[in-house]
Amino acid sequence: MEEALRRDIAALCQKVAARGWVANHDGNASARLQPGGDRYVASPTAVHKGDVRAEMAVVLDAEGKVIGGERKVFSEIALHLACYRARPDVGFVLHAHPPTATGWAVAGETFFDPPFLAEPVVTLGESIPLVPYVAPGGSTAELEGAIARCDAVLLGNHGVLTVGRDAEQAFLRMELVEHLARIALVARQVGGARPIPREDVEKLLAARAKAGLAPQAGAAAPWVPGSSAEGARPDVSSVVRDALKRLG
Repeated sequence: MEEALRRDIAALCQKVAARGWVANHDGNASARLQPGGDRYVASPTAVHKGDVRAEMAVVLDAEGKVIGGERKVFSEIALHLACYRARPDVGFVLHAHPPTATGWAVAGETFFDPPFLAEPVVTLGESIPLVPYVAPGGSTAELEGAIARCDAVLLGNHGVLTVGRDAEQAFLRMELVEHLARIALVARQVGGARPIPREDVEKLLAARAKAGLAPQAGAAAPWVPGSSAEGARPDVSSVVRDALKRLG
């Protein structure tokens, strides 16, 4: 299990670097080692994400202290631990600086509240909330509150954070956030995005919950390795199509 997660962490870091969502030593990724457990595997600090290899990953305890591996953990580990505390269903946490979405974050603005496309509501939730800037070591309470109801957040003056049951889901959600940020920027230049009707959003959220894609906070069932493997994860397009049919 640990070796598989180390490989997943390395592959995730390399994909983020290949997309140009990080520079220098920016960004980090982590994974929950066991369902409902308090051990984690994380990317190392001070390594370009394109150069991260499986053997560089470190194992952490519930406090974020290194208990396995030869490297040091990144300074933002508290953000990841906050997500795991808020969401027992989360298996991976990814933090990066995709340029367009991060541009909104450093401007102190969000761009998907209210939603202007249907499919992202099923994938991410009804918004991508902006969590105000917090200095290193500061309170993570607002982040925990936001991630308890959404799968992606903008970190004020910082970047973007996404969660998922596995590495692929965390990556795809980061990709979608950046895609939506670009669409919203273009829409603003031509008059602003027009939101979809609230009643449609409610039905899409219901479809999201029914498909098992909504956050599971509190005492919900924990993440289980492989539970969101290919073939098990719902097809978002089908969920959206069915929800929109019911709107008629």
